[in-house]
Amino acid sequence: MPPSQRRYDPDRRARIVQATLDVIAEYGVAGTTHRRVAAAANVPLGSMTYHFTGLVELITEAFTLLADTVSARFTERLAAASNRAEACEAVVDLILDDSWATPRNMLLSYELYALAARNPPLRLVMQGWMEKSRAALRQHFSADTAKALDALIEGLSIHRSVDVEPMNRIQVRALVERLS
Repeated sequence: MPPSQRRYDPDRRARIVQATLDVIAEYGVAGTTHRRVAAAANVPLGSMTYHFTGLVELITEAFTLLADTVSARFTERLAAASNRAEACEAVVDLILDDSWATPRNMLLSYELYALAARNPPLRLVMQGWMEKSRAALRQHFSADTAKALDALIEGLSIHRSVDVEPMNRIQVRALVERLS
């Protein structure tokens, strides 16, 4: 019998990380297991321990991917602004558009917030995400204003995801203008 050949799958690790976000979105962090992630990524269960030391590393990498993906869109939107008025409009868009605050991303964010409260590696992921957001805002606003706008974006996005009557564009723009 010929020796078994190892399957070449250079994207396996990335697929596992992405599948982890899918599993977290469906089952929550508490329901995330190696078996569920392996099934979602369509990889053998043994791949989980080959690529990751454990669930904490896997979940940390998955949330890092989420933070990096959302931060990139956030940064791109603010970088497109050429003046303060356009930057304010970009902030309004970030709050109101589904560019980052999709139902799935909000659900994943809730899971990250809860886990980061008790898990130092995930707290670092959350802090890194906040710093990237604030750095993008500092292109147009002072450091203090960037910090306040970051909190406003996050807070209003959370509220919009559950509020029966969320603020409209005029109300959001008025808040952004007051802060900026």
